[in-house]
Amino acid sequence: MPIRHYCIALVSLSLLTTGCAPLALTAVGVGGGVTAGHHLGGIAYRTFTEPLPKVRSAVNKAMARMAIKPNRTEKIDNGERIIALVPDRTIEIELESLTPATTRMRVVAKKDGGVLVDAATAIEVINQTEKFIGPSS
Repeated sequence: MPIRHYCIALVSLSLLTTGCAPLALTAVGVGGGVTAGHHLGGIAYRTFTEPLPKVRSAVNKAMARMAIKPNRTEKIDNGERIIALVPDRTIEIELESLTPATTRMRVVAKKDGGVLVDAATAIEVINQTEKFIGPSS
């Protein structure tokens, strides 16, 4: 292998291990097919370019597909919180209207006791919701 290939590989590796961590994380997210816009500490976020009623409808379809039944809905500032109970978990879905055409979705799946979170389930709720909204977002 020519020496320039080693140099390119070394520079690429150094970029991934130093000050470009956000770039590396973005590349991993894109390559891994994760559609949640942001994931932090077990909480998944996604902003849709759709009005809140359309996102709510997609959330309801996603939960039905996942056999998750909503327990209750609460009003929050500029939106609503849907709470669902499944064995060993409480799933909280917040839908916040940012503009008439933009809705932010926040999902957290808390394990019993509310201390530990299940990031995979939170991300899957967003992924399923996105499927019911369609490719326009």
